[in-house]
Amino acid sequence: MPTPSENTLFGMGNPLLDISAVVDKDFLDKFGLKLNDQILAEEHHKALFEEIVQKNKVEYHAGGSTQNSVKIAQWMIQEPHKVATFFGCIGTDRFGEILKKKAEEAHVDAHYYEQNEEPTGTCAACITGDNRSLVANLAAANCYKKEKHLDLDSNWELVKKAKVYYIAGFFLTVSPESILKVAKHASENNKIFCMNLSAPFISQFFKEPLMKVMPYVDILFGNETEAATFAKELGFETDDIAEIAKKAQNLPKENTKRQRMVVFTQGKDDTVATVGEKVTRFPVLDIDQNDIVDTNGAGDAFVGGFLSSLVKEQAVEECIRAGHYSANVIIRRVGCTFPEKPDFQ
Repeated sequence: MPTPSENTLFGMGNPLLDISAVVDKDFLDKFGLKLNDQILAEEHHKALFEEIVQKNKVEYHAGGSTQNSVKIAQWMIQEPHKVATFFGCIGTDRFGEILKKKAEEAHVDAHYYEQNEEPTGTCAACITGDNRSLVANLAAANCYKKEKHLDLDSNWELVKKAKVYYIAGFFLTVSPESILKVAKHASENNKIFCMNLSAPFISQFFKEPLMKVMPYVDILFGNETEAATFAKELGFETDDIAEIAKKAQNLPKENTKRQRMVVFTQGKDDTVATVGEKVTRFPVLDIDQNDIVDTNGAGDAFVGGFLSSLVKEQAVEECIRAGHYSANVIIRRVGCTFPEKPDFQ
């Protein structure tokens, strides 16, 4: 089994500082939030960020979907450090400093594009029971510029070093041209490019950039809700998750040397994945309902575990087993956090 070297895994996305707090239903209603939804903050949500900090005992964690996943991949791998590279945009402020420190502690090789026009992005995780509603205020994360960062020789060298690439669909709202440049590089060099459907609103409102990238996607991740929305938007005319996976697998693809793999998680229900020509179901690890602390980050953690085995060139069954393990660890804790070392055999 090959040991991955530094910068084997490349991630690019929206680095956000997660502000998580337990709230009540009134708080959700006040800001028009739905259970288990992910949305981008609008004008009327601005007050939410101030209120959540004043009102409740909050926890701050380095977040952002892609950054979470590469951080968990690095945690699962342990050694060497800096197997994972991460690009994204932050502000020159206190929250930005926290993110830099947290990335360093997680042994991720983060190279942020820093600008001072917008503050570092935040994501309010409003937790009620075992549900969570996420409101992201991208701010600086929205300011990522291909020509100011990705195109710089020193940064592009890091992209070229990687063998596996992962970008959450959320980044389609920021810099689709950056995603395409990386995706085409992966495709032309027969490397593995992975993407996540991320949230229903991506398929609904960013379908055009999503479908521009799709021909370069080797592995597509998503959950059952995102899969259903994706199917609806593309006119698949089915709500059977296995059928949706198959149809997504068969969408046009540039690099024909690799068959596309589609992996859909369904919370406590089986994970569904296309393995070769067939669709296979993989049961998740059992967990007592009382042990679930926070499902925020479960999907990111699954991808992180999956990627940690993928960079070691392991079979899909192993990748999914690692994904199930890391998701199981994460949901027992607040935020996308983890113990010092994994206990994964």
